[in-house]
Amino acid sequence: MSRAKSAPLLSPAAIPSLPPESVDAHCENQLRLLQELAQLMDAASDVAQALDKALALMAGHLHMMRGAITLVSPQTGEIRIESSYGLKPAERQRGRYVRGEGITGRVIESGRAMYISDVSEEPLFLNKTRSRDLKKEGISFICVPIRLNNHVVGALSVDHLLADAATLEDEVRLLLIIATLLGHAALETQGRMDEESRPSLRPKGFVGNSESMQKVYAQIAQVAPSATTVLLQGESGTGKELAARAIHAASARAARPFISLNCAALPENLIESELFGHERGAFTGANATRKGRFELAHGGTLFLDEVGELSLMTQAKLLRVLQERTFERLGGMETLHVDVRFITATNRDLERMVEEGSFRRDLFYRLNVFPIFLPPLRQRPEDILPLASHFIQKYSAANGRKNVRLSLVVMDMLQRYDWPGNIRELENVMERAVLLLSRESLVLPQHLPPALHSVHCGGHDVDDRCALRPGLAGSLQERLDELERACIVEALESSRGQIGRAAASLGLTERIMALRLKKYGISYKTFRPARKGTPPVDNDA
Repeated sequence: MSRAKSAPLLSPAAIPSLPPESVDAHCENQLRLLQELAQLMDAASDVAQALDKALALMAGHLHMMRGAITLVSPQTGEIRIESSYGLKPAERQRGRYVRGEGITGRVIESGRAMYISDVSEEPLFLNKTRSRDLKKEGISFICVPIRLNNHVVGALSVDHLLADAATLEDEVRLLLIIATLLGHAALETQGRMDEESRPSLRPKGFVGNSESMQKVYAQIAQVAPSATTVLLQGESGTGKELAARAIHAASARAARPFISLNCAALPENLIESELFGHERGAFTGANATRKGRFELAHGGTLFLDEVGELSLMTQAKLLRVLQERTFERLGGMETLHVDVRFITATNRDLERMVEEGSFRRDLFYRLNVFPIFLPPLRQRPEDILPLASHFIQKYSAANGRKNVRLSLVVMDMLQRYDWPGNIRELENVMERAVLLLSRESLVLPQHLPPALHSVHCGGHDVDDRCALRPGLAGSLQERLDELERACIVEALESSRGQIGRAAASLGLTERIMALRLKKYGISYKTFRPARKGTPPVDNDA
């Protein structure tokens, strides 16, 4: 790979000084651009339009193919494109990141500018907008942080015609100055992000904005106001019950009951009693009249999960209720009428079951009025990290932890895994990781279950060479720093904050240990047992 023979493709850039006034035509062009940008921002009344105009102005002066201003949501922490040049609306919508993800996420997390000489040779470059044909276009990429009051509010990124390192470093210097000019407008736009740009169709409880989930959100919004029967399809753990609750919450029946039943959780002889209820004495143990789920859901919504597990006899009785909205309790003679909206779900292929004769064809047609497919997590990889961050925050708060975050290596492991258990499995993995953390607030590979340590590329297990491809988990130094920090924290935890013992267990001198503690901002005092009557030290303070 040519990358190993040339200067690093991914390089940090230092903040420079302005070029001298005795400049050539190229520098005169840069100065003219800065002057026009300053005038534009000074006269701007609409900051969002001003950012778009700023990018267009840059395109007229620089060798810029595309440009984007990506900002951090102050409410959710999500990173997304708010202004762009050369991107279609769908491409712009796909530009969403979490901290540390890809080049943009790392620039925002570290506050350092970065550039790539050739994006086709850099695995860390995600091309999330899918606006570039990496096989045909020769593209260099520059990304610089947008700072204001010592806080990174976002990033300015540019697709540049293929260029050498010296040219790109010159462009980095210019873009850092431009980012400063755009700082106030970016901050004001950032404050409006969640009011103006939050996906209006995403129901409460859902996380992720992949294209496949946007379709699901649109379908939920479309069918919810009606009384139409809905069939939710998808693998186990994809969020079918959450979708059913979202449909109910957005319907006219929202104030009425939402009743659910997992058809696979009960034996066949109890399913009918659960659905239809029973009269006193209907069978042994029926000591009182009991309402079934149909009656309990009257006026509201009945959600039948795993409907493919029903027996043919129960399917026939369910079909009658769907057609006539009437039924009798077990052991009863009175016909009861119900007003119920049906939502069913299954992880099985009902059409195939119909062909095999294990599911009634007429019932399938009654249930399949408005089908919604919930995609598996492996088909929406861009949602993995936002979901992981959501669960980390959820379980950190539940366990009294603060500032817990994912390490770069863990981010890559999560994105490579196939997730056969889908979102439910991811949630369990994140809950486990939070519980395994000691005083350290960084989730590391040792906090993940063994299954995630087996790399899956294209559905096949591969060796460690695939697991350690350059760029996928950050630079070697970043990975070593994370591992070293984790080892130091573990040693201090074991030694109860005794530096000498901790250093000896790691084969270090106390002097080197002290230098490492200073490097990582770790205080040995936080690992000392609290004295009686003394409040414990908060490691996150």
